[in-house]
Amino acid sequence: MEAAVLFGTFFILLILTVPIGYAIGIATLVAVVVCGDGSIPLLMISQKSITGVDSFPLMAIPFFMLAGNLMSGGGIAKRILNFFDTFMGLITGGLSMVTTITCMFFAAISGSAVATTSAVGSFMIPEMKEKGYDEGYSASICAAAGTIGVIIPPSVPFVIYGVVVGASKAAITDLFKAGVVPGIGMGVALMIACYILSKKHGFKGTNNKFSLKAVGKSFLDAVWALLSPVIILGGIYSGKFTPTEAAVISVVYSYIVGRFVYKELDRKAVYKALRDTIVVNGATTFMVGLSTAFAAYLSLTGIPRTLAAGMLSITSNKYILLLLINLFLLVVGCLVDNIPATIILAPILLPVVESLGMSPVTFGIMLTMNLAIGFCTPPYGINLFVASAVSGVSMGKMMKYMLWFLLALLIVLMLTTYWAPFTLFLL
Repeated sequence: MEAAVLFGTFFILLILTVPIGYAIGIATLVAVVVCGDGSIPLLMISQKSITGVDSFPLMAIPFFMLAGNLMSGGGIAKRILNFFDTFMGLITGGLSMVTTITCMFFAAISGSAVATTSAVGSFMIPEMKEKGYDEGYSASICAAAGTIGVIIPPSVPFVIYGVVVGASKAAITDLFKAGVVPGIGMGVALMIACYILSKKHGFKGTNNKFSLKAVGKSFLDAVWALLSPVIILGGIYSGKFTPTEAAVISVVYSYIVGRFVYKELDRKAVYKALRDTIVVNGATTFMVGLSTAFAAYLSLTGIPRTLAAGMLSITSNKYILLLLINLFLLVVGCLVDNIPATIILAPILLPVVESLGMSPVTFGIMLTMNLAIGFCTPPYGINLFVASAVSGVSMGKMMKYMLWFLLALLIVLMLTTYWAPFTLFLL
């Protein structure tokens, strides 16, 4: 009864286009009022909403967002792209491969799929179109590669997941370590797809010849940009500072490099970075708070245990059940944003996968990857909207190429799901 009222209200509100943060809060309120017997007071909603955002790890989110915005406006992403272009741009489909690698490096700075797609796509899509690449292909690879932004650490959804399930089960640092290999795997899979599609459609590399002098010159120009992920991730993995402290350091570093080294970060760019961060973080914090109340209600009513038992009764075959969970998450990713989906689904599905022998860390990567693939699938498909807005290309033109990139990402998802060393290798 509680589950039907809770989820029924939630999905009805989504269909009515109620903003997802409000939908989560109203659904919780309705469930408490309709199904309550007095054991769960209404005060619980406000208490959990406040305590849910009173978290030190969550402070990393706005700082990683700000760092990504500052680096985009400060010329760091552009220099990373120029460096890789000097020795990969001349390969068949080279510019699209350079786009993918740049997204991987920018992912190690921003922790956001949208920021990665927007920052790299804004100057890479016009460049690819100028070099003869189809506009639909150019926009689709930026959208697909942007998904790596939430897998290669630092990752905002990893922080959310770690807070939701508890540091004792999945420490955020462990999640960051576990995301490295799958994130690189996603990049490699996309680059293979780029090569195949470029061969098929005749997308050539640049006509420039390889030159060690050009590589050296671009490296010297990009060295400060290339050092940023090394400093951030190196400090986290070595234990010198926490992910939250790393986020603050990344803001300071990106400001200094953009303002005083590259001298492209003026007051206007800083203001825009701060404004964009405040807007996005405000919406995120609102969702996190109400989602925490939603998750608390789930826990108090025992809904996760009931649903877990129901799923386990479907089949005793581990591989089939994991496949069903993946299919479910892929559908959810098409409809719901990554952050609220993580907060709602993590406490429900974690007991199921743990009973199958899956590590909470591996599940965190699997959950995030499924929802990230949803960034490239309608109707939600936020990366598709961003790439379309940046390029002016319709989603229809993007989808014929996107299907190939989605296939590449799904192969990596299967490796993540069924081969534990793929995620636990670095732990």
